[in-house]
Amino acid sequence: MSIWSYSVSGFDIYSYPDIIVCNSAVLLILLPHRLYGVHKLGASSVAYVNLSRRRCSRGFRACSGKLKTSIRGCAPSAFVVADDKKYGNKQIISITPRLYDYILDNVREPEVLRKLREETASMRGSMMQVSPDQAQLLAMLVQIHGAGKCIEVGVYTGYSSLAIALVLPESGRLVACERDAICLEVAKKYYEKANISHKVDIRYGLAADTLRSLILNDEACSYDFAFVDADKRMYPEYFELLLQLVRVGGLIVFDNVLWHGKVADPEVNDAKTVSIRNFNADLMEDKRVSISMVPIGDGMTICRKL
Repeated sequence: MSIWSYSVSGFDIYSYPDIIVCNSAVLLILLPHRLYGVHKLGASSVAYVNLSRRRCSRGFRACSGKLKTSIRGCAPSAFVVADDKKYGNKQIISITPRLYDYILDNVREPEVLRKLREETASMRGSMMQVSPDQAQLLAMLVQIHGAGKCIEVGVYTGYSSLAIALVLPESGRLVACERDAICLEVAKKYYEKANISHKVDIRYGLAADTLRSLILNDEACSYDFAFVDADKRMYPEYFELLLQLVRVGGLIVFDNVLWHGKVADPEVNDAKTVSIRNFNADLMEDKRVSISMVPIGDGMTICRKL
């Protein structure tokens, strides 16, 4: 059995293939290639950590002597049960590493997307890239909706925009907003590899400025679909601008609405977490859209303009 060792703020952490423990009584969920969630035992708080992993040079017996919490006989559950009895003890799927691997095995990821994902994995900020299952959902939403004109706010290296552009009709158009020139060069390379450069209208600069320019160019209510994965504190402004650009019945999708679980932890009140928590609360009360929060990736909210 493989043992992996991590270090987080002075804590030593050791893992089985399906479960990770550390000497601060923290249970961590390991998704492929990165440590994705940190769940405190006996509490609901979740924190995000991005770490590389290394094989432990000691056996588990030596490692386990440092642990304050025993995991003998412990294994991750495949489901959780809602605490509120009004939900009828509903069993909800809990995404374990093994189950997530199974999900990824059932994603139809085009070869060009796979190559882009693998190249991005070695870059700074690679955790910002959407997951393959998220990209597949975005592409399906575009197809189901019969979208022809789309907007993406926050391109990074182009994984989600490429997934969207691949399913757009030949006459389709995706306005891709990004302020990182280095990341855009990677995206452009793969747009060309996939022969979809003619569908992507790259806008380098601040996304809010680009969206305002589209409105001033009389493009209000002409877009079918928008995806937002950018500065979380700008979500309210992006939402208001996109509401002007997207037609009635059009979709606006926001990424990272669960923010690594921090939004559900009242003890976490950093600026980004609070901004996303407030944004989620505002969307709940906004009668201009119908919404569905989907627990895929780091959480996505799909808004349909009414």
